[in-house]
Amino acid sequence: MTDSAQNQQNPVLTFDNKKYDINSLPDSAKGLIRAAQVADNQQRFMEDNLKLITIAKENIATKLKNELSSQTPIE
Repeated sequence: MTDSAQNQQNPVLTFDNKKYDINSLPDSAKGLIRAAQVADNQQRFMEDNLKLITIAKENIATKLKNELSSQTPIE
């Protein structure tokens, strides 16, 4: 079996410029890998939410500007 064929069957973790066969790691390391994946997913989710909030805030500011255009400012 070639190295690339073996890598397709066995997931490989590249960490700190070193490669590890995930299946051969202890359960504690596998748990940390899963935790890191969850953290990455949550970070992407939060970044997407922040983008949506930014768009919503810009939309609100535009609507407020339109609303205030017919009002006389006090200063």
